[in-house]
Formats: sequence, C-alpha cells, structure tokens
Amino acid sequence: MRYLPHTDEDVAEMLKAIGAKDLEDLYVTIPPDCRRATSLNLPEPMTEWELNEHMADLSGSMAVSPKYKVFMGAGSYEHFIPESIRQLLARSEFVTAYTPYQPEVSQGTLQAIYEYQTLVARLLGMETANASLYDGGSAFAEALLMAVRVTRRSKIAVSKLVHPLYRRVAQTYLSSTGYEVVELPYSEDGSTDLSSLKQIQDLAAVAVQSPNFFGCIEDLEHVAVTAHEKGALSVVAFSEPLAYGLLKNPGSLAADIACGEGQSFGIPQSFGGPGLGMFASKMKYVRSMPGRLVGMGKDMDGKRGFVLTLATREQHIRREKATSNICTNGSLCALAAVMYMASLGGTGLRELARLNYDKSEYLKRELKKAGFRLPFSAPNFNEFVVEFPVGFASTRERLLEKGIVAGLSLTPYYPELANHYLLCVTEARTRTEMDALVRELGT
Repeated sequence: MRYLPHTDEDVAEMLKAIGAKDLEDLYVTIPPDCRRATSLNLPEPMTEWELNEHMADLSGSMAVSPKYKVFMGAGSYEHFIPESIRQLLARSEFVTAYTPYQPEVSQGTLQAIYEYQTLVARLLGMETANASLYDGGSAFAEALLMAVRVTRRSKIAVSKLVHPLYRRVAQTYLSSTGYEVVELPYSEDGSTDLSSLKQIQDLAAVAVQSPNFFGCIEDLEHVAVTAHEKGALSVVAFSEPLAYGLLKNPGSLAADIACGEGQSFGIPQSFGGPGLGMFASKMKYVRSMPGRLVGMGKDMDGKRGFVLTLATREQHIRREKATSNICTNGSLCALAAVMYMASLGGTGLRELARLNYDKSEYLKRELKKAGFRLPFSAPNFNEFVVEFPVGFASTRERLLEKGIVAGLSLTPYYPELANHYLLCVTEARTRTEMDALVRELGT
C-alpha cells in the first residue's frame, strides 16, 4: 500500500476518486482574496554542502557567544548548560518519543513529564503545573484566557512591563474574542502602577511580570491583594525563572496563575528558539488549565504508574468544551528543564541565582561610578535599564565591532525611553568582561 503518490498519474487518480478536477479544487473553501495568486519566489535548490556554506554565512552575520560578549537578555538568556544534559537529551528514547497515548509503553516519558510538573510547581510555589506549553508568549496568552474562563468576566488588566512580545501574542489571541485588554502604566521606580484599577469594572485578571521587562522585581503580594479585592485573578508572568531560586515565588505571594518562559533551564538560545512555556496554577482551577497533565497512581498489581490524567484540548474532547487548541507539549524542552533543575537542586539554583544577582549589581555599580544614569530605583534581577548619552547608537556599533553587544535599545518598545538600553548579566559574563564594557563605554 502506497501512502504518497509518486507520479502525475497517481495524483490524477486520487483527484478523480474524490471528484476534484485539479489540486486547486482542494482549496475552494478558502476565500480567493486569502489565496496566493502567484508562485513563491524561492531560490533554486542547493546541495548539502552548498546549504552548509550558506548557513555558515548567515551565522557569521549574527553576534553570538563565545565570539561576542553579549550583555543582552530581554527574554533569552545565556546560561551554562551541564554537558550531562546534552548527552542525556540525545538518547533516542527521548528524541523520538511523541505523545504518550499508550501509558503501558510510555512510562519513561510520562514519568519524566510528571517530574517536570513536580519541580515546576515547587519552583513557582503553585499547587499544580501542566506538561508545558510552547513558549512564554503562548503561556501568557493562555493564562489570560484561563482567567476569563474562571471568572466569566470580560476585561483584563495587563502591565506595560510585561514582555512586549508576550503582549503582542496575547493581543493576537484576544483580538477576535471581544475581551478588552486594559494597559497598566509603569511608575517612576520601574514597577507597575496599579492605581488605575480602581476605575475598572468586570475585571477578570491583573497580569504583571516579575522580574519585569526592565528587570525590576514587582510587589506580587500587593498585586494579588489588589486583584482579589476586585474579584479578579492574579496572573504572574516571567521570562527568567532562575530569579525564583532567590526571590519569593508567585505561589507564596498569593498568585492564582504563574506562567512564562523556561529557556534558561538547560535550553540553548539557538538564535531564538525553541522555547518552553511553563504554566502552573492553584488546584481549584485545574480543569480550566490549558494543555495536559500527567498524574501518578497505581495499577491493578499495586505498582506505581503514570498516565495522562487531564487533556482538555480539542483533539480529545468536543471542540467547544476544549480549553485550548494547543495540541502537544514541548516534551524534549521540558525534559531539558527538569534535568537542569535536578542537576542543580534547590541549593544550586539558589547559589546560581545569587551569583547572577551579584554580577548584575557589580555592573550597575561600576556604570554608576562611570557617570551613567540608572533611571529606575526598584530592585533588579539579572538585567537593568541604563540611560546613555544622546548618540549612543554609534558607540554601540563601535563596541559591536570589538565583539561586545551593549544591551538592547528600548526605544522600539517604549518610544518615551529614548537612549535607554536594557543590559543583562548572567554567570556567563566574567568580571574582566564587565570591566572591559565599562572601560569601552567611557572612551
């Protein structure tokens, strides 16, 4: 039996069997103005060696570590990854495994996901966690939709200091739903200003990010109290989960949902992907949670076993009853994260988080000594905002030629912050490199 046609005759035979004249008949349900009328402008095919050379040329145009010393985070962070994780991830059982529909032959995969859920719940201080989503942006959007389902309200207050790309993803999700997103401004110290919440009615959720996009730590307990007074849920996003090795976690500060990006946990930056969407909540909301959850129980012989306990998605149940159209989980990325967390342990995570904090504080102090202004006074983790003199863009280009990436310009995301740059320091940056950055900035 052939599953794919090999000749034009095969195609013609298949089309005849379904009553279609040609391939175009298969797309008649798509409106004409949504279809491409011309051919794609694609280059000619390359040999394997030509493609390798082309990819090498492309990578040469990008500033990446270790050739470049990158002082930029903004949602993607350079952390050292233990070699043991790289080796274990390469095992064929993990690389080739897909959805564990048959628990009797998928116990290893199911247990790995269960361990991931357990460590995520502990890290974030929440009662339950799902088996991962795609990335931080989709996790954030799903959290807002979940809040709407739980509260049956139509307005969502989102901090302007939530990662701009997460907010853009959420806007895409929500734009056709009729739900209203209200933007919360930021205050002079670099944290979210909640004062406008008093005037908002029918509020489903208050969503902030901590550490926020400026690297500032939000008062999550105050956010939760304010949200609950309005009958809304407290949603806490994050792009750097390592911070919770040092800071109080969202669950201990009364958050209802915690979500964000887990790339920092054993996943290479890889020019922007893949990511890992972490998602956790209070147990009472578990049936409104998107994605899937793995549970542990006992079989008929009393032996421990793992199984997909909840999978409230449209592939499993009626579409109108599904909580999400996300149809899988990033198992391999989740596996990398659980290996990373297990490798470091609670003490290791705390020590690494402290090291990241101390290094960023050192660079902040040296930049202040050099005469640069740090506009926000709220405490930071890993990254912070610096105001540079007018014309700094040319200085940044000069540093780039010397192999130093001096932060991310905030102007495209916050036009009012001209000449403000977001700098980041992790354990991958040395004191010598930080001193070199300050020295070059002063010349």
